[in-house]
Amino acid sequence: MTSWISRKDLLVGMGARDALEAKLIEEAGFDFIWSSSLGISAAYGVPDASLVSMNQYLQAARAMREQVDLPVLADCDTGYGNERNAAYAVKLFEEAGIAGACFEDKSFPKENSLLPDGRQNLEEMTEFARKIEAAVEARKSSDFAVVARIEALVAGWGLEEAIKRGRAYEEAGADLLLIHSRSSSPDEVVAFAQAWDGTIPLVLVPTVYPTLTEKKIRALGKVRLVIYANQALRAAVRAQQELLSEIRRAGGIHTVDAFMVPLNRIFEIQGAQRKLSPRGARACRLA
Repeated sequence: MTSWISRKDLLVGMGARDALEAKLIEEAGFDFIWSSSLGISAAYGVPDASLVSMNQYLQAARAMREQVDLPVLADCDTGYGNERNAAYAVKLFEEAGIAGACFEDKSFPKENSLLPDGRQNLEEMTEFARKIEAAVEARKSSDFAVVARIEALVAGWGLEEAIKRGRAYEEAGADLLLIHSRSSSPDEVVAFAQAWDGTIPLVLVPTVYPTLTEKKIRALGKVRLVIYANQALRAAVRAQQELLSEIRRAGGIHTVDAFMVPLNRIFEIQGAQRKLSPRGARACRLA
C-alpha cells in the first residue's frame, strides 16, 4: 500500500476545484485533496461529461499540489481514453507531484454518476482491468496510488457484478477500490463492504447518503478513504448567489460586508504578505 494511505486508519479528503479551495481544505485539517472532475468542469462552466481535457485537469491538480502539503488524489474519470491514455495520464500526473489517480469503469464519454437520468454505461470488465494494469505499470513509484472506481451499483448492475469487478481490478494491481452509489441509503455500499473479500481497502463517497458518518465508516473495518467530493463547491455557489442577489436588491455593495471575509483574509490565503527569505527575494529580482 502506498505510504500516504497508510498514515491513518481512515483518511478524510475534500473535493476541490482550484488551488484556493485546496488551501482552505488544508487549513481546515483534512487529510488529502480530491481534485474533483465535477468541480473542475464546473469551474469551466461545462457539464462533468468528458468535455474538459486531460491537460486542463492536470493543470488544475498541479496548481493545487503547488500550494498545499497535503496529498492530491486526482479524479481522472475514465482515463481519457483506452489503456494507453490512462498510462500516459499516470506519467504526467505523477511527474506533477500528484499522489494518485482514480479511474472509473464507465465507457467514454462518461456522465456524472449522480446526474438524474444520466447515461451510465459501463466499460467491459476485462477492458477496464487492462486499463488499471497499464496505469500500475506506468507509475515510477509505488507511492503513487491507483484507485479503481466501480460503477456497477450506479448503473444498476447489482452487488454481485460489483464484487466481481472489484476482484478483477484488485488482480490487475489497483491499490484501492472506490465503490460508488447513487442511492440515498448507505445500505448497498455497506453490503458491498461486508461482502468484500479482497485484500485492498475501499473508498467511499457519501454525497447522497450523508447518514453514513465517519464513526460508522470506521466500524465497517475495510474503508481507508472517505471523500466529501463536492460540498465546498455547492456551498460556494450558494454563498455567491446570496451575495449577488443582495447587491442587486440593495443597488450597491453597502449592505454586503456580513456576506464576505475581509479583503485581508484573501491576502492571507494567498500569502501576499509573507516575507521572502533573502535567497527568495534575490531570485525574484533576477526574474
